Amino acid sequence: MFLEQFPGGGRTNGWIEVICGSMFSGKTEELIRRLKRAEFANQQLILFKPAIDNRYSEDKVVSHQGSDFQAVVVNHSSELLKKWNGEQVVAVDEAQFFDAGIVAAVSQLARNGVRVIIAGLDMDYKGMPFGPIPHLLAVAEYVTKVHAICVECGNLAQFSHRTAAEKEQVLVGAVEKYKPLCRTCFNKVNGGVTE
Repeated sequence: MFLEQFPGGGRTNGWIEVICGSMFSGKTEELIRRLKRAEFANQQLILFKPAIDNRYSEDKVVSHQGSDFQAVVVNHSSELLKKWNGEQVVAVDEAQFFDAGIVAAVSQLARNGVRVIIAGLDMDYKGMPFGPIPHLLAVAEYVTKVHAICVECGNLAQFSHRTAAEKEQVLVGAVEKYKPLCRTCFNKVNGGVTE
């Protein structure tokens, strides 16, 4: 269970929290929940989203359930430090779409005393580690893995099965292109093999 921490007076070290899991597992919903609590506590915050993710909004992070939060759209991880203006909380949604430099950027923010909250897919549609997420998991103080419900059998799901024909690793979409599956159902659909 994740217990939120808040910096005490004079505290100089920050930390990194990663929320990961499959599509439809509630990652963005949990990210927004944490941000709304920080906002209620009058903490200065900023939320970043990658420009590639424009599924529901150009300038907001929006969960599949419809919760939203204003965001700053960026194209590269180097923009995080450039656009940070001393906010106490820095959040990043869809971190799997960022370049490898995100690890150094958020580590620098944490060294500067910032609470960094990151959400992203830990595996791609083939069930393989996705982008910089494995490295972010390694450097994070707190990791929360959330699960969807398998649409085939009702068990906990941790795989994002692609139903569209495209084969590139990055394909932005929602229910029209993906469905959550448990390991057993994912293996049945993929012939028992993850690449």
